[in-house]
Amino acid sequence: MSTENEGNPVPPAPSAPPVPTASPAASPQGPAPEGNAPTAQLPPVPPASPAAPGSPGQSTFHQPVPAGQAPDGSWPPPPPATPAYADGGPGGPGAGWGASYQQPAPGPRGGRGGLVAAVLVAALVAGGLGGGLGYTLARDRDDRGSTTVSASDSATQVKRAPGTIAGVANKSLPSTVTIEAESNNGEGGTGTGFVFDTQGHIVTNNHVVAEAVDGGKLTATFPDGKKYDAEVVGHAQGYDVAVIKLKNAPSDLKPLALGDSDKVAVGDETIAIGAPFGLSNTVTTGIISAKDRPVASSDGSSTSKASYMSALQTDASINPGNSGGPLLDATGAVIGINSAIQSSSSGGFGSGQSGSIGLGFAIPINQAKYVAQQLIKTGKPVYARIGASVSLEESTDGAKITDQGTGGAAAVESGGPAAKAGLKPGDVITKLDDHVIDSGPTLIGEIWTHKPGDKVTIAYKRGGQDHTVELTLGAREGDS
Repeated sequence: MSTENEGNPVPPAPSAPPVPTASPAASPQGPAPEGNAPTAQLPPVPPASPAAPGSPGQSTFHQPVPAGQAPDGSWPPPPPATPAYADGGPGGPGAGWGASYQQPAPGPRGGRGGLVAAVLVAALVAGGLGGGLGYTLARDRDDRGSTTVSASDSATQVKRAPGTIAGVANKSLPSTVTIEAESNNGEGGTGTGFVFDTQGHIVTNNHVVAEAVDGGKLTATFPDGKKYDAEVVGHAQGYDVAVIKLKNAPSDLKPLALGDSDKVAVGDETIAIGAPFGLSNTVTTGIISAKDRPVASSDGSSTSKASYMSALQTDASINPGNSGGPLLDATGAVIGINSAIQSSSSGGFGSGQSGSIGLGFAIPINQAKYVAQQLIKTGKPVYARIGASVSLEESTDGAKITDQGTGGAAAVESGGPAAKAGLKPGDVITKLDDHVIDSGPTLIGEIWTHKPGDKVTIAYKRGGQDHTVELTLGAREGDS
């Protein structure tokens, strides 16, 4: 499946995404981007790799990991030398497996202002024309009496129950922020985040704040216009999750309630909040289209590592700028973090960046919550690992353990979880618990939905024979 970070293009994903054993096979997907806010897109499906980024002033979805690369057991391999961006659709340049993103070079500060100005000018011109016509018609018909009927006061008192979309939006919007990240050289973009606790911690995507990590400027603006400077508390590139903290945070912060992404069902209603193309506080709706959708992403640089997730797929409209924003269920509980999209190559609002075609992807909140808590506690992410390198080449047969690891290291780490379980180079992993594994990126995404110390059941093939073994996942701290 190919996707992009909201705001940055993403690579394609594998031909057959992982699905529970009893579930029907899911179909592959393509890439998507995001607006003035950083978001990740899914990359085109390379021979089993992820990819794709976006355009200046906006961040896009992840891009695919190049085929033929073998990720390290404790960390996936670096993204392809030539990342596939949002414009690299399936079969096109940069096509890759899953969703990858790239933090695009932000456009001039006047970019967002220009967009707003254009909208306002159009509104003013239309308003002026309407006013003139209204005055003329009123003058001509002044003596003829009105033929309109006014609604009674009682009819205009619309009741919006807490469970309605309007009710959920009214309650949730005050706990979301539009994030602006700017690097020391003035480059950056816009994304979204939401209040995680009363101490001022805000959860968002790593690619949203990447520009401000090394001494850049970071601000968060609430729907009521109040703006706060912020700082990065911790960020996890592999998970594409970050936590920032407001400076001089207000005492009346209301954290959004967190749901249970494991209990989400296909067909459940969804509500997404974000700043698509810089349009802050935008609310869109849809449903959960699929679960456990494998997505891989990367910022496209030669030194970066890929991000992986077993995503929630939604058809709620998500565009560049929605990245980092909450995906809510019908009750207003957060079930995911909007991170990537599959999109067409056409741009939106004159930005040249592609927009939503109804294929959006969110990091399940159960995983994001665990990562955020680790970042707040230690400032560093902790990843589950099996201690084996797997091929990222396109395949529907499973994740093959390579003959050699990255940098000449052993493919199966001595004394690691995989070695203790008896796995060897050449073994092809076909299942992790009840999830079908059709490629290396899919395996990595599934492993990262677990915590170090979790016991999982691995099904694999060796010499044409099926085997099953229980394995205890190891741990690795930090992105490096």
